[in-house]
Amino acid sequence: MSEGLRYDVAAVRAFARQLFEAAGLGPDKIDSVVRSLVTADMMGHATHGLAIAPWYLQEARSGAMALHGEPEVLSDRGACVAWNGRRLPGAWLIDRAIDVALERIEARGVITCTIANGYHTGALATYLPRLTERGLMVVLACSGPAHSGVAPFGGTRGVFTPNPLAAGMPSGGDPVLLDISCSITTIKRSTQVAKAGGRLPGQWVMDAHGEPTDDPAVLLQGNGSLLPIGGLDHGHKGYAMALLVESLTQGLSGYGRRDGPTGTVMNTFLQVLDPAAFGGRCAFTDETDWLIEACHANPPRPGVDRVRVPGDQAMALQRTALAEGVVLDQAILDGLAPYASACGLALPQALNQRDTQTA
Repeated sequence: MSEGLRYDVAAVRAFARQLFEAAGLGPDKIDSVVRSLVTADMMGHATHGLAIAPWYLQEARSGAMALHGEPEVLSDRGACVAWNGRRLPGAWLIDRAIDVALERIEARGVITCTIANGYHTGALATYLPRLTERGLMVVLACSGPAHSGVAPFGGTRGVFTPNPLAAGMPSGGDPVLLDISCSITTIKRSTQVAKAGGRLPGQWVMDAHGEPTDDPAVLLQGNGSLLPIGGLDHGHKGYAMALLVESLTQGLSGYGRRDGPTGTVMNTFLQVLDPAAFGGRCAFTDETDWLIEACHANPPRPGVDRVRVPGDQAMALQRTALAEGVVLDQAILDGLAPYASACGLALPQALNQRDTQTA
């Protein structure tokens, strides 16, 4: 995507909320979906921000994403909870699971929730600060058991999805926010690059014969697959991570690929840990602070300005977005334009355009 203009965050959220209201999404669920999408753009995760809102809106209107209702409780042992998400919005399901964790964490120390058969979750990093700002550690993972775009190491046919694995670690300042996929890139990014006629930065895709390529269109032609993290050389590591995420999200939930689900379905694993139940919150943040400082102070290699830790850039971008506006590529607005027109809504106006017009 090309460099976009900046838009007022509150105005963008209000605009997105109106779009989902018009699509019939339950009012109790809209805030979660909108917050997930807009926060992804604020953090720099544009592939999982408002760029996918048209898809969400289409799925809402088609009935592929459930608009109302509650998850089915499959098991609840206090510290361990299992739900059937019933294709309800993944963002709302995760927010509900976090609500449960916050209600119980002081008494239990660790709360784990699995959500089977939910809808798409968006960028996992967007959910982590709600817990880290309370001094809690969180592990969050998801997988799509109805799809298979990532091949196992040594193979040539997709078995897994990118299977993102995220974690949030509180500190005395900004948290460490880990959000990585078990594949080199995501299907969403590959699709967006392919539609734009572009190439990937590296040979991240494999064709049906096991040959690597930087052409994302190969993935969309039916027999291609994404390479796991590590590629042809060290892909056994990404492959092992994918197996772990599959077990956490599908094995523990009791529902997965073996059951043959279809459509957009997402399984989620959420675990919240209170350091106070272990070595203590102060000890935890002291350790995290020491590690962050050790990384930041590490002499950078040639071409690197400063060593960062995961989450540094996302938190900085989010602060800038709140102060100066969130960056949205014109293609995102173009994708939302038909839905806005159908609702009689005007697209948000860029802040720098407004400044020019009022000068």
